[in-house]
Formats: sequence, structure tokens, C-alpha cells
Amino acid sequence: MTKSAAKKPTPPDLYLFLQMANIFAINRCSSSVYQRFIVQFNSTQRFNSLSSHVSKSRFIKLNNLRRNCSLSSDAAAPFIVADDEKYGNKQVISITPRLYDYILANAREPPILRQLREETANMRGSQMQVSPDQAQLLAMLVQILGAARCIELGVYTGYSSLAIALALPESGCLVACERDAKSLEVAKRYYELAGVSHKVSVKHGLAADVLKSMISNGETCSYDFAFVDAEKRMNQEYFELLLQLVRVGGVIVIDNVLWHGKVADPLVNDVKTVSIRNFNRNLMADDRVSISLVPIGDGMTICRKR
Repeated sequence: MTKSAAKKPTPPDLYLFLQMANIFAINRCSSSVYQRFIVQFNSTQRFNSLSSHVSKSRFIKLNNLRRNCSLSSDAAAPFIVADDEKYGNKQVISITPRLYDYILANAREPPILRQLREETANMRGSQMQVSPDQAQLLAMLVQILGAARCIELGVYTGYSSLAIALALPESGCLVACERDAKSLEVAKRYYELAGVSHKVSVKHGLAADVLKSMISNGETCSYDFAFVDAEKRMNQEYFELLLQLVRVGGVIVIDNVLWHGKVADPLVNDVKTVSIRNFNRNLMADDRVSISLVPIGDGMTICRKR
């Protein structure tokens, strides 16, 4: 080995390394991932070699995470402690596979939805389907609102739209927009099987075009609820159009606002991640709606029109 090859990493290298460790460990709370990183930094000598205050702070957080995260796959669910002291060191549950299995086991999923989910699992793009706990929340929001007129952007094979349609009254209507004809055929078949076809108005085409047509037809402020799970880079445009169509007091729900945790990772700056991050920032400053970001599934923001 050459002298240059044996040279210790510089503080910037260590800082980047710690960032990666922190991100991986927090996102996955994985003992194997954690151990591969922490073994490099578990000595006082390593800690003292970090020149910057920020690097040392990262080191401390990672060690705190080691104490909080279970190293056994059968142990109780770990928790994360909020970094900022002004949150009172709040302990927040980190969803592990074992805990998520428990959550799904306690989600009420009608047999027709389970059948659709299992069929979709074998299809291309199956990861786009919402989870049973998400579908249950959407259905409950529709019921709490007493919604009769709903919109969904991004149907895929129809799991979420079927959950919404089942929650609607017999006289209710769901406008379901999807650009992929093949997956839409699966959705229509399940609407028929579930006996809700009369509640669903299927729109094959681009979501923005459908919404603009509805506005032109004089349907503004006539919808109670909308769910957005379509092209992520279009979220802001969808939101602006839906604000025209949804009544005051109505609700708009946007899916994938956490984007697999990428929105919180400063090292990830692809087009979709940046667009979702910007959309989330815009929602925070938008006084036209009340909002609540719910860490369910891949993150859902519930917006109530003021």
C-alpha cells in the first residue's frame, strides 16, 4: 500500500461519511447498516480527529441513535429523539418491518380490496398502489366529511379509488383520472365486481386536462374531497386547479410528500425530489388551506380549504 493510500480521511471526508451514516441509520434504523459505519467512529481518538463542531455533533447524534435503535429484529420498535431541544426531546416511533406488520394487521381491508391488492402485486409498478392503512384513512376522511362528490388523480389499478367509492353514499360520485389505459381496465373491472361502477366516472387522459375541462364546465366549488397520486412534478398545478373545484371546508390529500425520505436528504436533488420538496414548502406558506402532514405510507398531506 502506498503512503497516499494509507492516509487518513480529511475532516470533510469524515463529515460526509457521518452524513451518510446518519441518513442511512435514521431512515432504516438498521443494525447492519449502522454497525458498518459506527465501527469507524467508536473511539475517542476518532471523535477528537473531527475538526468541526458540525462533524462532532453528527457523531454524537449517531451514537445516540445506536442507543435508541434495537439491534435485534425481534426487539420492540425503536424510537428517534427530536434533535432540536425546543421540541422537548420528543420521542417518535420509527416504523420497523415488525411494527408495520402490526399496523397492517390492524387495518380493516374489505375482501374485494384485498383481492385487488393481491392481483396488483404481480403487475408492473405495483409499488404505486397505496397501502391498506392509507386506503382506510382516505375512506374515513370521506365518511367524516360526509362527502358526496370526490376526485382522484392517478388511479393506477383502482385500490384507493375503490376504497373511496365504497365509502361514498349510493348517490355519490367519484371522478377518477388515469392516463394508463391498461391499468384503468383493471380498475374498471373491480368497480364492477364491487358494485360501485355507478359511483365512478372514469376519465382516461391527463389529469390537468381533465381538471381544466371540469372548471370550464362550471364545476367550481362543487367537490368535497380530492386525492392526488399522479405525476409528482405536477403537484403544484394539480393543487391550484383542485382549489378551484373543491368547496370551502373540503379536503385535498396529496400522496408521496415524504418521497421515501428523500425530501429530508440534502444530498438528493433530482427533479422529482426537488419538486416535492418545493411543493411542501409552498404548502407551509399557503394560508388558503389548513394542513397536516401525516407520516403514513410514503407521507400524505391533508389540506382543508379555508
